[in-house]
Amino acid sequence: MKLAIHGRGFSNEAAPNIKEVLDFIKNRGSNVILSDQFVNQNKESGIDFSDFGIFSKSDNQLNVDAIISLGGDGTLLETLLYVNEQEIPIMGINTGRLGFLATISKQDINDALESQYNRNYKHEVRVLIKMDSNIELFEGYNFAMNEFAIIKKDTSSMINVKCYIDDQFLNSYWSDGLIVSTPTGSTGYSLSCGGPIMFPNQESFIITPISPHNLNVRPLIVSANSRISFQIESRNRNFLVSLDSRSVTVDNTVNLSLKKEKFKAKLINLANYSFPDTLRKKLNWGLDLRN
Repeated sequence: MKLAIHGRGFSNEAAPNIKEVLDFIKNRGSNVILSDQFVNQNKESGIDFSDFGIFSKSDNQLNVDAIISLGGDGTLLETLLYVNEQEIPIMGINTGRLGFLATISKQDINDALESQYNRNYKHEVRVLIKMDSNIELFEGYNFAMNEFAIIKKDTSSMINVKCYIDDQFLNSYWSDGLIVSTPTGSTGYSLSCGGPIMFPNQESFIITPISPHNLNVRPLIVSANSRISFQIESRNRNFLVSLDSRSVTVDNTVNLSLKKEKFKAKLINLANYSFPDTLRKKLNWGLDLRN
């Protein structure tokens, strides 16, 4: 089996977990390659990386059975950039905090890796959102697993986002911005702005305003087969555009539109994984003393 590993700089607390993963794979005699970022950010960790190959985002054909993300949800979203359109299954091992996407806890590392070798796991396929623009943004990595957002640049007045669905005018959102979320991202930024939770196997997008200036605007669910486009008006002409945790500053001469990405993300979960269980345990969904 050939595996790839990506991660960020890890703390002393997480070091034993990182070593546990590397030792497990090495003892199985697997061929392992590490991301250049993971190696560069952990050169002072005391772990010997000399036995492993290196890969980068520019490698279009990794030819691995799976890629392991070591960190939190942000690391997993970053791992997706290395996978790109190859649709390599991603195993998210959570050495961070909440771990809503990286569902495998530190205590379950051995069980998870054993399941990977025995092919005893679940594959979850997640729809991605693709951004098109008239100029190149995000160095060509113009897709997201969680959400796309248009956000006012600073503490200036609100912006006006005119939104169109398949070229039909939907609404003018006077607000601090607008989120278009995937079902995966429905438990993230969109949720904090009042958006609904969706099961991650759905194929829909959620349009959620950020601090709208009227009470009759609510989040809206649209088909992932829709094309969503925008016209933005802002007093200072500049605003932020984000894809997951990445953001750039643009002005209102930029044309932006969204559609479903042609490829998807594949996440590896343990066989006993349950999305409702995750909602209850990590978001306290339905928490009630009577239960």
